[in-house]
Amino acid sequence: MEKACKFFLAAMMLIYIMYARCNSADATGALFPGQVLSGNDTLISENGAFQLGFNCVYPPCSDWTPLGIRYVGSSTCKPLLVWEFADSHVSDPWTSFFNLSQRGNNPNLTSLTPYYTVLLDNGDLVVRDQVNSSLSFWQSFNNLGDILLPGGWLGLNGPQMFSSEFNGSCVTSSYLVRNTDQPLGFTIFQSIDCSADTRLHYSGTFPRWMGFLEDEDTLFLSNNSDLYVRLDSDGTLSAAKLGGCGTLLWSAPKSDSSQEGSYSVQHKSGSNIKTIIALATTAIGVLILLMLVGLVVLFWIIRRKRMERPLNCNSTLMVFSEAQIKKATKSFSEKIGEGGFGSVFKGALPGFSLVAVKKLKGVAQGEKQFRAEVRTIGIIRHVNLVRLFGFCVQGRARLLVYEYMENGSLNSHLFSKSSAKLTWDLRYRITLGIARGLAYIHEECRECIIHCDMKPSNVLLDAEFCPKIADFGMAKLVGRDFSRALTAMRGTIGYLAPEWISGLPITHKADVYSYGMMLLEIISGRRNANKCMEGKYTYFPMFAATKVNEGDVFCLLDPRLGGQADTEQLNKACRIACWCIQDAEDHRPMMGQVVRMLEGVMEVEIPPIPRSLQNYVAMEDCFAGNNLD
Repeated sequence: MEKACKFFLAAMMLIYIMYARCNSADATGALFPGQVLSGNDTLISENGAFQLGFNCVYPPCSDWTPLGIRYVGSSTCKPLLVWEFADSHVSDPWTSFFNLSQRGNNPNLTSLTPYYTVLLDNGDLVVRDQVNSSLSFWQSFNNLGDILLPGGWLGLNGPQMFSSEFNGSCVTSSYLVRNTDQPLGFTIFQSIDCSADTRLHYSGTFPRWMGFLEDEDTLFLSNNSDLYVRLDSDGTLSAAKLGGCGTLLWSAPKSDSSQEGSYSVQHKSGSNIKTIIALATTAIGVLILLMLVGLVVLFWIIRRKRMERPLNCNSTLMVFSEAQIKKATKSFSEKIGEGGFGSVFKGALPGFSLVAVKKLKGVAQGEKQFRAEVRTIGIIRHVNLVRLFGFCVQGRARLLVYEYMENGSLNSHLFSKSSAKLTWDLRYRITLGIARGLAYIHEECRECIIHCDMKPSNVLLDAEFCPKIADFGMAKLVGRDFSRALTAMRGTIGYLAPEWISGLPITHKADVYSYGMMLLEIISGRRNANKCMEGKYTYFPMFAATKVNEGDVFCLLDPRLGGQADTEQLNKACRIACWCIQDAEDHRPMMGQVVRMLEGVMEVEIPPIPRSLQNYVAMEDCFAGNNLD
């Protein structure tokens, strides 16, 4: 109920009202940043049926005029207020105005996001992206008040109808939620804030003639319906004809007293009356007990279904209980991996077949912040990124449920003698897939995501050996300070860019450096941390950079391939790897450029030898490493 109580606050995340005089907006059906509504200005839908404004046609206006959406499609009925912004009543609309603001907590909107507001023909107020009009940041249909219009919807975890009324010192509120226990079912709850009393008020079903459609957890009122549904603060739900001046078509619970049964008792003696009273008292007690048991069962069913359903109607993430995860993983008995963020276990969930469950450790975030970060990761979709199915946050448990990758990590295939040999064609496809995944999180997401830990063990392979990047977004999710990774370097640069060591701010170019180091390992089949023999022991990336400058790249190829590689592709991949590990961030390419280089639509010049590698070799000349065959 807490979410339903606060949905008007969410509705205000993109709008605000201030006292000032500004240039008014034209009633063209769209409102752009910088334009305002004031006084009798209105934003009108294209079909003219709905308008957004203060409802102040001619001054003087009535006191405490609400800013809202009104149905004005009837020529015989007065405008019908169908939605209003919370706390938007103003005493003088002529000295107040409405416009779009960057305030609020919507993570999808930044100062650089081009957006505008449009009032649709069904009365839905939508904030859209100016470049991609199919992308919506916010809409009034997701923040319902006391009226549901044709085209709107009710969700088990999504939009709920809400109505409240101030009575003396208390606020009586009613909520209408989706009830999946029966077709077209709904449940009405009531609460009184001064007594902290929340109770079940009524459960019923919508008549099919009203035009409702349904799926697993959502009810949709058909666009073809010529009616609207209203929820009053006293818990009465009614339907009236849209444009019919409020003519009542249906209500629940029924207020007509003729619908209720009437009972009479004919008593013959005093003993009979006492017997009847005793029986009636017992029956009432049993009925109250059954109702209490029914309420407990109902709330248990609703809670259980919510735990197994998406967070909201715009998300596909599932919320699991810790008991479900333990059952799916057989109490975390089959461990398939372990990393800096935690351990990974194999499991099986109904509807998902096999899954990989990551049991996080060292998470210091609270539940609310953790859920918010998981939602951000969950909406990211790409063929080269491991998909997140759902999560569990219960007590101290923080669990993530991912798709299962049949062929494990790239690390196990590159450096394990027992794994199947990766052909050159397959290595090149893997290289290109990783580049596409990194380019997506760097350049195509609304907010640039820096992986911070790119290495072969964080690249997983599915049944077709398609590469998918794992653990993206984890640094922000667990609040990990990657500067700690420097303490485990033990004299080798590894995958960390020079800016890690110098303490400079980390950007997405740190991932580019790690990708270059990983690309050298894919080409050679050897770890960068090991040395190779070239007159004396030499740090392999330095050896590789030197050979690329000399044009001798086949000596870098994994000996297990027996020289079977496309010469042009090998030369291109070696050059790209050396460009990616340049010292200066500006000299490294963007991952989008790397993709175009690998695809052959962009030329690759011979790169210089990074100075940091030269310095590193000078420092290491006094050591002897282990020869890697």
